[in-house]
Amino acid sequence: MLALDKALEQVTTALAYFACAIVACVFVMIVTDVSMRSMGISPPPFTLSVVEYSLLYFAMCCAPYLVRHKGHVTIEALVSVLPVVIRVILAKIVYFACVCVALLFAYYSLELFLEAWESQEPDVRGIDMPYWTLFLPMPLCFLLVALEFVRYLIGIDSYYSYDLGEVKDSV
Repeated sequence: MLALDKALEQVTTALAYFACAIVACVFVMIVTDVSMRSMGISPPPFTLSVVEYSLLYFAMCCAPYLVRHKGHVTIEALVSVLPVVIRVILAKIVYFACVCVALLFAYYSLELFLEAWESQEPDVRGIDMPYWTLFLPMPLCFLLVALEFVRYLIGIDSYYSYDLGEVKDSV
């Protein structure tokens, strides 16, 4: 189990680094595009399309990392005043719901990807890109998000800031 968790962490970290590289490339593309326009030079027609796709890839690739490192927004004001046992039960329900939703998104995005792959339709924007590239990161990243929430569900870690250690001693 520990080896699987370590492998999952390596994959999510690699995707996060890839997301960082995407941000750097988007920065360079936007600065180049704006600079070229300012100098009266016609910028490449693909900049806007690539930036739009890059934002999707960035969001999808960093999502599993954010789940692992508790980077998503949570509101714990109500939960933190509940009794410990209820907190743990409520946390498990939330984890289970997150796993189910992430797997549902992974399934449907895989279906969309396969359908777009079979049709080979282009996505016509500034440049023609295969439509399946829009869905490419989604199945994998949603699956990884689900696996990260499974870690919390089985008790490897807690997503919330309060300490669940006191529950393990009392249960």
